[in-house]
Amino acid sequence: MRRDFDARSALAFIVAFGVVSFFADMAYEGMRAITGPFLGSLGATGLVVGLIAGGGELIGYLLRLVTGPLAARSRRYWAVTLLGYVIQMSAVPLLALAGNIWTAAAFIMMERAGKAVRSPAASTLKSRAGRHIGQGWAFGLHEAMDQTGAMGGPLIAALVLALHHDYRAAFAWLAIPSVCALFAVVILRLRYGYAGDVAKAPVKHAGNGLPRAFWLYAGAAALIGAGFCDYPLIAYHYAQARLMGAHWVPILYAAAMAAAGLGSLLFGQGYDRRGLGVLVPGTLIGTAVAPLVFLGGFGAAVAGTVLWGVALGAHEAVMNASVATLVTEHARARAYGIFTAIYGVAWFAGSALCGELYDLSRPGLVGLSVTLQLAGLIPLTALLRAQASPRT
Repeated sequence: MRRDFDARSALAFIVAFGVVSFFADMAYEGMRAITGPFLGSLGATGLVVGLIAGGGELIGYLLRLVTGPLAARSRRYWAVTLLGYVIQMSAVPLLALAGNIWTAAAFIMMERAGKAVRSPAASTLKSRAGRHIGQGWAFGLHEAMDQTGAMGGPLIAALVLALHHDYRAAFAWLAIPSVCALFAVVILRLRYGYAGDVAKAPVKHAGNGLPRAFWLYAGAAALIGAGFCDYPLIAYHYAQARLMGAHWVPILYAAAMAAAGLGSLLFGQGYDRRGLGVLVPGTLIGTAVAPLVFLGGFGAAVAGTVLWGVALGAHEAVMNASVATLVTEHARARAYGIFTAIYGVAWFAGSALCGELYDLSRPGLVGLSVTLQLAGLIPLTALLRAQASPRT
């Protein structure tokens, strides 16, 4: 059996993994599109929504400090990936059983934990294929297929809400793509088992730390992530401000996912051509989101949600590709774990602050969001200058 990719099989693997993510994103993004107003219907405040959304991300990202090194040490990349999908896809329909805020919060955090289990290992598998076709193109294409499914899930939720006016019924219907994702990832494992044959770390490199460029990029991503408002809080605002009917919230989320798919393709290919510099316009797009969605009317909300999607797609594609480029293959699972843990702590802190400020001062929330994202350009600029220096 062939133990490595060539350009053709690498592209086929990324597309096949994209099918898995198509169904997975349809399930969990359909869920996430309505968790904000669902929590509001259970009596949650803006602060509580921010804490639950951010807390789920925090638990998920910190867990990657364990799951990344676990995958690297055990070299059981497929086993860890499959376990994560089982946990995550089980949590989505279980939300139909949630009768209070804290039960709902437990299932929301379970879903994030499942993603945390699989992500470092799965990203390492994809990076092996990306080496043959370009990391930006590989992760950008995969992210675009991700977002195609992510567009379908919210539309399912919107249709169920329009017909039944019941959030729990929407969560139950999302069991269908959840099961499809599990079948697809098992088939992928059987077809491309050799994707998990990651090279063992050379003894002479075993004690080496991660490069300075990695830490600069982690700092930039942390600041940008802290200022990038979570969609549950945005959706919560739409419901509380009565800017639109409940069914419009997941429809807008679907539009954002379509924009994210396009953004991931454009910025992923841009990364292969120009490197991390493509994150500068991606970040500037993100700074326009909070003023539009929190201070404007319906039209501004639509524009802000679409821009939110474009910025999300840019960061998702470039984030994974850049770690794969900055770090050697045998260290990537550990690097993904550390990177996303830093990002998750920042995301949680930002979500909690944004949720608190939403209840106190929406202009203050907007100011914090814009300031943090612009601050992220400082370490990013330092990294770009270091990469441009002849000494590096």
